[in-house]
Amino acid sequence: MSTSTPAPSRTPAPDLARTSGTGWRTVFAFPNPVNEYAARITAGLVVLLSVVTLLTGFGWGLGVIAAGFWLRVLFGPRISPLAQLSVKVLTPRLGKTRLVPGPPKRFAQGIGAAMSTAAAVLLAVGLAPAAWTLLAVLIVAASLEAFAGFCLGCAIFGFLQRRGLIPEDVCEACNNITLRRA
Repeated sequence: MSTSTPAPSRTPAPDLARTSGTGWRTVFAFPNPVNEYAARITAGLVVLLSVVTLLTGFGWGLGVIAAGFWLRVLFGPRISPLAQLSVKVLTPRLGKTRLVPGPPKRFAQGIGAAMSTAAAVLLAVGLAPAAWTLLAVLIVAASLEAFAGFCLGCAIFGFLQRRGLIPEDVCEACNNITLRRA
């Protein structure tokens, strides 16, 4: 009479993303809602960095600006130095909170990422006037957010959503701008 050990189970290993709680959605999460004051302070820091880059002509500044936008669009404020400064240090000193929908803010960060990356590429291929012009446009848009509270990217997001190019379920509070105005 021989005794044999049972055959090892052939069940697949558990999905690490499900068991550890760090799936792709968690890694690439963006806050919703967003504190408008934190977004405005971050925009102000982008304006400051962009103006310094434009005035000094240091091309590496474009790379830093683009990297910051990409970090914010991909990971939210968690690993962006400017966003961390604004969320953890500067905004709490204001003591103010005004929550606004997150998806339009992420969309605006995406526009900033595209513009700053395009400016860096233009500078790298020798088209400095076009690069600095694009950076100047970025400064205007970020200044509108920082100093007037008008998010141009958010307005574009709302326009695209009303035209059906962005599904309504992406941001239900964005469907009707009157829902955002208290």
